Amino acid sequence: MSQVIKEIIDGVGTVLLGKEQHVKLALACLFAKGHLLIEDLPGMGKTTLAQCLARALGLSYERVQFTSDLLPADILGAAIFNREASRFEFQPGPIFTQVLLADEVNRSTPKTQSALLEAMEERQVTIEGETRPLPQPFFVIATQNPLSQAGTYPLPESQLDRFLMRISLGYPSAQTERQLYQGVVPRERLQQLEPIISIEQLSEIQQHVKQIKASEQLLDYLQRIVDFTRFHESFSYGLSPRGALGLLQAAKAWALIHDREYVLPEDLQMVVPSVVGHRVSGVQNQTKNEVTSVGDTVAEFILKNVNVIESN
Repeated sequence: MSQVIKEIIDGVGTVLLGKEQHVKLALACLFAKGHLLIEDLPGMGKTTLAQCLARALGLSYERVQFTSDLLPADILGAAIFNREASRFEFQPGPIFTQVLLADEVNRSTPKTQSALLEAMEERQVTIEGETRPLPQPFFVIATQNPLSQAGTYPLPESQLDRFLMRISLGYPSAQTERQLYQGVVPRERLQQLEPIISIEQLSEIQQHVKQIKASEQLLDYLQRIVDFTRFHESFSYGLSPRGALGLLQAAKAWALIHDREYVLPEDLQMVVPSVVGHRVSGVQNQTKNEVTSVGDTVAEFILKNVNVIESN
């Protein structure tokens, strides 16, 4: 299992250059049966990452460009009248796929954003009173432009909590960018990328994540992290139960990617920035002059203040 995971990481890495850590996080998100939110500037490789994962894993792929005039039916599908049959027939929308790229999800209205909620949580959609299951696996990769850019609608907390992880790819290193200047074309390499595992193998990996062991001491450490976000004065609100369980599942998936059958504190620490950052609200602590914000800064603040071993 570890060998095939390494092949996936290496395969995606031939296209998305210099982003191995981000690829591992995306895979951990998928293996833990979560959904991924990528927040970054345009042109950073968000779409490329989604396409690479779909091709390497042999999964069906659809892309929806979210705009202000997009309607829920454009995503979910709708009943269309068939003149020849004299009846309405359901035409499935792009959400009926295994990997859905919701591109620039925060450019659509809240009504359209909410169309994803049931699908992401229940792996099914209800249309005109009928519940329809989605393909398995079902993995949403949503991209989001920084809120400072024009024409964006902030995602509500209820929808942010549906995403197991939020990551940012960031600028490439100088060495990686030089390869692009010298003629490496990621799109051409993407077309050459072949499926590395089957859907059955992917399902086996997802099931195996549940079997990764977490000791009582590790769970104590997890609980201290969760309690810190809920009760420390620097946070307006903390991790929900869904977020706490997601943190544990992500740590288990990270351990599996690194060929371990048990979770280490380091596994938990590695996924804290991507799992916790978008779920907690940080405020400025006037007395200590500490400022907490989403992402890495929040993670650093939490991990600095929560001991791995409880102090007496």
